[in-house]
Amino acid sequence: MFSLVMLWILVLLGGYLLGALPFGFIVAKFFCGVDPMESGSGNVGATNVARLCGAGWGLAVLLLDVLKGFVPVLITASVTDSWVMVSLMALACICGHIFSVFLKFHGGKGVATAIGVFMALAFWPLLCAAALCVIAIVLSSFISVGSLLLFASLPIFLLICWKAQFLPLALIVMLLIYWRHKDNIKRLIQGEEKAWRSSSNRETSEKKS
Repeated sequence: MFSLVMLWILVLLGGYLLGALPFGFIVAKFFCGVDPMESGSGNVGATNVARLCGAGWGLAVLLLDVLKGFVPVLITASVTDSWVMVSLMALACICGHIFSVFLKFHGGKGVATAIGVFMALAFWPLLCAAALCVIAIVLSSFISVGSLLLFASLPIFLLICWKAQFLPLALIVMLLIYWRHKDNIKRLIQGEEKAWRSSSNRETSEKKS
């Protein structure tokens, strides 16, 4: 029993370390020559990398951050029927991304890695929530609005699609996402949040000049 507990602790630690890999920092720093923690929004996520380095690099970071949530959770779900252990692995990956040991426990906002997690666990509820996310971004031009709506609606779609075992995970993730977006929420209320279209156009103009 003790050895089994230690094994799971090591597995969860591995999930945390994988989630902690700062792909946004690595890509921006070594391929674009920019420190994302000192430029733009100061975030190491895909959105800031896209603004600083271009959409292509931002997409690369997005895919890598999604995969570091998707792969370990998918593997865990394939070897155990325990939704508790699967949920713990999911949280380990997301917390690794948000509190990266490689960045002195700083990190991204957890959106992409959380999307990867639920892509592995509840694809159809995630797809429904993602559709609302895209609509919100198109209508508002704010990626933060789409991200917040995605994780606010995800628990509802989990219930509709009979995936209630992952409802506790979804609620915890929602709280983490909203906490990491507290500055965005404040800027949205004050009307100071940067719209994606305007900021991306401005970055393009600056690069051309």
